[in-house]
Amino acid sequence: MSLNLFDLTAKTALITGATHGLGKAMAIGLGKAGATLVINGASSQAKLDKAVAEYRDLGLNAHGYLFDVTNETKVKENISKIEKEVGNIDILVNNAGIIKRIPLEEMEVSDFEEVVKVDLVSPFIVSKHVVKGMIARKEGKIINICSMMSELGRNTVGAYAAAKGGLKMLTRNMATEWAKHNIQVNGIGPGYFATAQTAPIRVDGHPFNDFIVGRTPAGKWGDPDDLQGAAIFLSSKASDFVNGQIIYVDGGILATIGKPANES
Repeated sequence: MSLNLFDLTAKTALITGATHGLGKAMAIGLGKAGATLVINGASSQAKLDKAVAEYRDLGLNAHGYLFDVTNETKVKENISKIEKEVGNIDILVNNAGIIKRIPLEEMEVSDFEEVVKVDLVSPFIVSKHVVKGMIARKEGKIINICSMMSELGRNTVGAYAAAKGGLKMLTRNMATEWAKHNIQVNGIGPGYFATAQTAPIRVDGHPFNDFIVGRTPAGKWGDPDDLQGAAIFLSSKASDFVNGQIIYVDGGILATIGKPANES
């Protein structure tokens, strides 16, 4: 009975920005739990097709849809197509995001606006058009991918932190408005993970690698697969009375102020 709480068989999950990285890792977890996967990408059809093939090679039921999550017209068109061609969207993971590392005093307004548009406005757009079906069916799960920057600032990521902080509060307001329809809206805040993008700095002696390993109580970078449990939990019946929460999967970074330099 307890294992059935996490079973996603007969559920369809749309995961935005899931052609690679952490989005792909979470999507694989949902697929292994039984969900039919709808993979969104925006960069190219070739990249999307390659990703879908990789999901299918793992034995997962995956479908790909190419559209820009910041374009409401395209979002609306593709949500309609997905519902007709694949089925009702039971689970939405708003994962697509970008970051621009520029000091705020040097950042162009257009760059700031682009980050906010992708990281904050697009989850609103996609959720708005997916949730209508969920409301009609009186059931649904929405997961917004937040960040430790939803809680903390860091040099050169002001636009990203502003967007992810806003996404935390958007998550809570979505939960406030939609809980009455038996829809649970929660967030996942990843810490620092070992991905292809971080590979160049994940070497002993690199200042940032040493900082992350030393700053994280677990003493290591996260494995992308470490996000799968939280994603499955928030997508399943196991979380039916969990709403408006952000689960930080960070190895304990946000739990501590850190240790003094003179401590081993």
